[in-house]
Amino acid sequence: MIAQYVADGVILGSTLALGAIGLTLTYNILRFANFAHGEFLTFGAYFALLLTALFGTGTALGPVTFGGPFLLAIVVAGILTSGVALVLDWLLYRLLRKSEVAVTLVIASFGASLMLRNLVVFIWGPQPEYYSRSIAIAREILPGVRLTADEVFVVALTLALMIALHLFLTRTRLGKAMRAVSDNPALASVTGIDVQGIIRWTWVVGGSLAAIAGVLYGLTVQISPEMGFNLILPMFAAAILGGVGSIYGAVLGGLIIGLAESMSVPILGSAYEPAVGFFLMFLILLVYPKGILGERS
Repeated sequence: MIAQYVADGVILGSTLALGAIGLTLTYNILRFANFAHGEFLTFGAYFALLLTALFGTGTALGPVTFGGPFLLAIVVAGILTSGVALVLDWLLYRLLRKSEVAVTLVIASFGASLMLRNLVVFIWGPQPEYYSRSIAIAREILPGVRLTADEVFVVALTLALMIALHLFLTRTRLGKAMRAVSDNPALASVTGIDVQGIIRWTWVVGGSLAAIAGVLYGLTVQISPEMGFNLILPMFAAAILGGVGSIYGAVLGGLIIGLAESMSVPILGSAYEPAVGFFLMFLILLVYPKGILGERS
């Protein structure tokens, strides 16, 4: 039984980790907490829902993820969500960055979140949706652990994306430029790095990861207009717990929050599941104010 809760925690933590990475990238380079980031998850999930209706969901074997059409839908949903992030930055954040007051951007992100959430309701309606109405059968993959094929896909894709992101940030010229802008934007600009171009790529990478996180959450739970709003605070908790500004800390924080919430269910019940993650975050910050992998002053 415990092993099953651990597996469920890893699945939830994988989704939170992908979302928290986008939050961390935005904070590192743009220096503000983007509360509209949760709506990128929602848009990604709904874009994929629309695309699966056009492409199909896969084979007749049952799981949604078995088939090229759904994988193509994920890729296109990431591209479309990146477009939403870029448009939002161009219409709103780009203008407010000139004020050099971080709290202005944070407050604006609250308004953007509300606007995007209601836009989703206007386009797709308030009712929850699913990628497939077929029943997913869980099979025992380890002693005491039963998972569906879609849940295995969630963990495998998250692991692959994290490895790809690590290689991107450490091996590619663009990734190194993003790290340079994160450390010191002014110095990076002096050395010839196009800071505005890096900002645009930050929205592309963060929006794409958020879209994939939304698709994976919708695949294992459900799709609803409130899903991004419900996940934004746990994602912030994951980013803060792991260490604000640390990509790897966001991954670690997401897994810890997911495991903590899942393991609390048999003890406290599902009603208190979200509170456990925040309690753990506060507890860690009392000991390590910068987070687990945050830079020490």
